Formats: sequence, C-alpha cells, structure tokens
Amino acid sequence: MKNVILKQATIIDAESKFHNQKMDIIIENGKISSIDKTAKNPTSLKEIFLENLHVSQGWFDSSVSFGEPGFEDRETIGNGLKVAAKSGFTDVALQPNSYPIIDNQSAISFVNQKANGFSTNLYPIGALTKNSEGNHLAELFDMKNAGAIAFGDYNKAMDKASIQKIALQYVQDFDGLVISFCQEKTLRGNGVVNEGVVSTRLGLKGIPAMAEEIDLIRNLSILEYAGGKMHVPTISTAKSVSLIKEAKKKGLNVTCSVSVHHLSLNETVLEGFDSRFKVAPPLQTESNRKALIKGINDGTIDMITSDHNPIDIEHKKLEFDLAKNGTIGLETAFGMLQKVLSTEVIVEKLVGGKTVFGIEKNSVSVGNMACLSLFDPYTELVFKKENILSKSKNSAFLGQTLKGKVYGIYNNGKLEI
Repeated sequence: MKNVILKQATIIDAESKFHNQKMDIIIENGKISSIDKTAKNPTSLKEIFLENLHVSQGWFDSSVSFGEPGFEDRETIGNGLKVAAKSGFTDVALQPNSYPIIDNQSAISFVNQKANGFSTNLYPIGALTKNSEGNHLAELFDMKNAGAIAFGDYNKAMDKASIQKIALQYVQDFDGLVISFCQEKTLRGNGVVNEGVVSTRLGLKGIPAMAEEIDLIRNLSILEYAGGKMHVPTISTAKSVSLIKEAKKKGLNVTCSVSVHHLSLNETVLEGFDSRFKVAPPLQTESNRKALIKGINDGTIDMITSDHNPIDIEHKKLEFDLAKNGTIGLETAFGMLQKVLSTEVIVEKLVGGKTVFGIEKNSVSVGNMACLSLFDPYTELVFKKENILSKSKNSAFLGQTLKGKVYGIYNNGKLEI
C-alpha cells in the first residue's frame, strides 16, 4: 500500500463536500484518512506536489479493446492497463473482440486473471452471441457469474430482431445489460464514411446517417416490448440523440455513450484520405457533432468513451477502403474533451458510466477507498508520436493540441504517475 499526501489538490467531485476546494488529501492503507486545508505529516508520508493538481473520482471508460488474446501485436492487457492508468482511468470495460472472441466463462476468467495486480481495474464485456456472429446467444449467465459486466458484439449490429428480443428478455433473470451497436446492415452496405457532400467529393462509398437511426428505432421498439436494460454505444447523429431522449421520457431503461472522436472531430478531416480517421460509426457532419455536445450538456448522453481500438500497421496503413476501423484514444481523451466541454462535465461523464455498468463509485470523502484520477486542466501540449504509450500508433489525434495534462491515478493502494 502506498501511503501519501496529495498536496494542494483541487477536488472536482459534485458528490463531495470539498467540491472545487484546494485541499491536502492524506491516503493511508488505500483509504482517504484526512482532507484538510493544510495537513500535518506526523508519520513522514510521501508528499506529492504536482503543478495545478486536480483530483476527481476515478474515471471509467466503457469501451476499450486490448487485442489479447490473439492480437497481442496490437496491444496486451498488461500494457493496455498501464496506458489506461497513465491516461487517468481507474476502471475500463474490455470489449470481447479478441481472437478467440470472449464468448464463454473460461475466456472471461482468462482476461480477469491477466488483469490481476494492476492499478486500473478491468471489467470484461462478454460477447452477446457465439463468436459475435449474431446467430446464437453466447453463455451469458455463465459469463455473468465469471465477472462479465455486460454483453455485446463489438461494432456489430444485431441483424436478427428475434435474438435481440430474446437477449433482452433472458438477461432480466440476472439483471444483465445488453449493448446494442446500431447500424442497419443493408443500408451500411460497403460504405466507409458518412454519406453526404464530403463522401461525394472524395469519391468514397457513404453510410447514410439513417443506417444508425433506423436500427436504433428498431432496437428501442424491441426494448419497449421486451423490457430489460439496453446500452447504445457511440451514437453519432442528432436524430439518435433525440430518439434516446424520447425513449428515456417514455421510461425505457436505455443509456448511451459517445466517443471522444465524435465530439471533437468532424468528417472534414477525411480530405487527406488518412485512414487514421476511419472509425465506426463514421465521423459525422459538424451539425451532428454539435448536437452530440448538446446531448452531453443536457444529460441525454450518459457517458463518454475513448473507444480505444489499437490496430496494427498492416491493417491500418492501407488504402482508405481496405483499412480497418478504429483509433487509439486513451492517452488523448481528457485533452481533446477539454477543447469542447467544461472540466466538470467531462468528469461527470467519465465517472457516471460506473452506475450504468454496476461498478462502485467512491466520492472524494474521508473514509472512502481512494479511487482517484489526477490531472492538470490547464497545461497545453501538441500530441506527437513519442507521446503514444500504446503498442499500436493509430491515433486520429496526432498533431492535435491537447488542453490539459493527465498525471495518472491512485487506485488499489497504488499511486501511478
């Protein structure tokens, strides 16, 4: 256990009575033992002085991919968790898109064992269907018992409405959460970018926004009929925001997330045909980007994810049509969000997802376990290749000026800065 005093830390935590106050935080045996204006140090604890230090509840990322098992050349669980810690995340939800797909109890146990002993907690998402092929439900109950916090097929829409219905009904027996990525297959076709003026000018096949919206309408209708809990990841259009808003007003148990890249970039970055900007769903128009920000600020969108997805160079540095979707995003999440949202809103949306996924929250209060993100919201730096901590280098944010710097985390009795 690392016993420390975080000196003169501004606390950003609406659930703490010390919100927006600059305090000394004493952590002993993994717990916050004292919060004071100027703490005495009778036991010679290590004192941590960091410029413009701000502290919040530990951040949670609801969608990361690490590759292992099978794609360790893209990322390993061990290095991925170190990257998450240095990026300010105390908790991450791991997507099942490895090889083999994480679709059974032993696969869940494997990733849990690989994640033991790190400062960042890993929570596996189990595949909703066997091999994420969309034909038969996977071993959901067994995976839940092994530690899966939700079930979904990463970036794959459920073509068969009957399986979507049965999944929502079945998981109610054990309070399970179904993740439903929305993109209607026949409308998506072979599209690689958003359909519109930019796709036409560039001569790239487009995916109409309604591919997401029509699938979302269908899934919300199934949820209304079947009941259960549904999470819609990485929505990207204004219509999707309004559909989620209406569904919540009806009382449906639905939540949603948006990615950092959809909040901070629009489709105009595609002009250079750079495959680093090829993501799923595709980057959208500026009006849709602004609607997503509005959806964050009015509370419709529940959480923000980096949607961190390392891709090896052989599958990314190709012609745009052939390259795989995905960007890494853990290292740049906070610094990019600071350009479009307030620090308090960012913290709220990086912490609030814990409640949806059944992960314990710990406010910055005396007596609570110390689960903290440490950051400076003011320092600016240009993000360069040497700043990348991930094994893969497929960042859509290279060359971007980041507003704010993350120092690291304190979690599981460890200070990682």
